[in-house]
Amino acid sequence: MTTPAAGPLAGVRVLDLTTVILGPFATQILAQLGAEVIKVETPEGDNMRHVGPMRHPGMGHIFLHANAGKQSIVLDLKHPEGREAALKLAEGCDVLISNVRPQAMQRLGLDYDAVRARSPRIIHVSCCGFDQDGPDAARPAYDDLIQGATGIPWLMQQYGAPEPAYAPTTLSDRVTGLHAVYAVTAALYAREKTGQGQAIVVPMFEAMAQFVLGDHMAGLTFEPPLGDPGYARLLTAHRKPYATADGMLCVLIYNDKHWRSFFAAIGESEGLARDERFATHGARAANIDAVYAEVARILRTRTTAEWQALLDAADVPHMPMNSPADLLVNPQLRATGFVSDTVHPTEGPMHALAHPTRWSATPPARAPAHAPRLGEHTRALLAQAGYSPERIEALLAQGACRAAGEPT
Repeated sequence: MTTPAAGPLAGVRVLDLTTVILGPFATQILAQLGAEVIKVETPEGDNMRHVGPMRHPGMGHIFLHANAGKQSIVLDLKHPEGREAALKLAEGCDVLISNVRPQAMQRLGLDYDAVRARSPRIIHVSCCGFDQDGPDAARPAYDDLIQGATGIPWLMQQYGAPEPAYAPTTLSDRVTGLHAVYAVTAALYAREKTGQGQAIVVPMFEAMAQFVLGDHMAGLTFEPPLGDPGYARLLTAHRKPYATADGMLCVLIYNDKHWRSFFAAIGESEGLARDERFATHGARAANIDAVYAEVARILRTRTTAEWQALLDAADVPHMPMNSPADLLVNPQLRATGFVSDTVHPTEGPMHALAHPTRWSATPPARAPAHAPRLGEHTRALLAQAGYSPERIEALLAQGACRAAGEPT
């Protein structure tokens, strides 16, 4: 049995009915913060178990990272005894979180009212595609669909892509997952004050709409509109890593102090300090294409190392352009322990990622426990819920549950 980690959520038990990325990302963070997370999987397992690369079947790379520190129990929630086992587990949990559509949760008999009848203080969190008060309440949702529906491909084309494109990361899933984390922690705090649990809906569409419109509502903020949508600085095609004489460098000369320091560092020969387009923050924003294009021209005149030394001395913000491989050996991430080397009990040597925050009094454990095999903790968790060994074997024989190493 996995030992619960130290951390600010030590003692909190979470029944995790999530799959793919949104929900598992949220519950991964809760586990890193010290919660005991019980991951309920179907007999086939979380879909991300089967996405490679992997050393062994059912242990795909995304699954390993999104489910570290959790316990896995396999229950067939469509089987009456599987559903009953989930409800018995919920009786001993503080939080139930799912990313199944609420309509499906109701059909399974695991909606808020059904769970609250067994566990009155439960915090029941439903991560779904859309707020349930709107016309799209029952629609299915995935990261690509929500990116499209909230304008990410439109923004990508405005930015200069030859055609609309999704961001190459599960942006909607992970943004919404962060909303789910704070919803859980805030609801736990509210329960400490009131003694009451509650139902929470965390919708992807609304979460991403907030994320996108916060930057890009622009002139549409006002009625009548004062201009088109889009934050010009983020959408200019010149906003990208700069080519140097021998490589690439990310530079952001942002405020007036940065620009004065940059002008002093490159010398008056460029004449930019006297160019009105560069004089104020407002002027630079109004001429952002020209400003970034001029910086791009200047950055090509020196090597990356020369620019790094010059910009460091001038205190102008810059960073290298890293790849994922670079991040795994990055001195900052290694020194802080965010990236570490570990050995998984079945998958062998691998890299692990810690929680990125630091706490002075209740720090999360820096070394996360391993991601579980499918059904690794089925027997132990059922025993904790009060099932006898004989009853557990009967459930296994009925197909209501499954334990690691047994045939599907």
